[in-house]
Amino acid sequence: MREAHQQLTTQSTDFWLARCAVLAIVGLQIGIVNDLTVGPRWLAPTLELALLVPLSVATAWTQRRARKASTNAEWNLVGRNRRTLRALAIPLTALVTLMNFGALARLLEAILAGHAGPGRTLLLDAANIWITNVIIFALWFWALDRSGPATRGLAAEQRSDFLFTQQQSAVGRPEFAKWSPGFIDYLFLAFTNATAFSPADTFPLTVRAKLLMMAEAVISLVTLALVASRAVGILN
Repeated sequence: MREAHQQLTTQSTDFWLARCAVLAIVGLQIGIVNDLTVGPRWLAPTLELALLVPLSVATAWTQRRARKASTNAEWNLVGRNRRTLRALAIPLTALVTLMNFGALARLLEAILAGHAGPGRTLLLDAANIWITNVIIFALWFWALDRSGPATRGLAAEQRSDFLFTQQQSAVGRPEFAKWSPGFIDYLFLAFTNATAFSPADTFPLTVRAKLLMMAEAVISLVTLALVASRAVGILN
């Protein structure tokens, strides 16, 4: 039973990195976005923090319980808490996704209507949307691959959504025999997909992984090709 919950405690750094990623998005929404937010400027950061704070507290509490658990009853409680963590993480990621997509849609609408801001402002908005897009899909990849970090190990069978280079090299390489991807691996995957519009060294295996990568590439392409090019044209 302990092995099923080992991921929660041995890769606690990944959970901190994910929290910092959401905080980075909140910082971008507060510090860079101008008048392109969906609803009041404070709405998205407030909702995101309202989900992030209890999620972070619950994760820390569950990690502590997992370290101390010894009986079946205690392990069952840890398992229920881990499923609750996943139930909170998915809506948080979905909320950030919708807010960023809404900001892109409003920016495109402003450009097409001819009342977008000056070129420098457009570049800042495009950079904000593109960086947020990379972070968002890193969170999606991390949250969904192999049932997500919060519930990894609880299911009888775990379906991998991505095939990483280390997994391909595991044969004959004992150092990769028990390797598992962390948040940085998914962030790298999201970054390369947003810049090259295709997988670099990590390949999608499932339909949902392919759809997620397609969605990220489309948003990145629209941001770079339409918004950024328009801004550069204005500057020139």
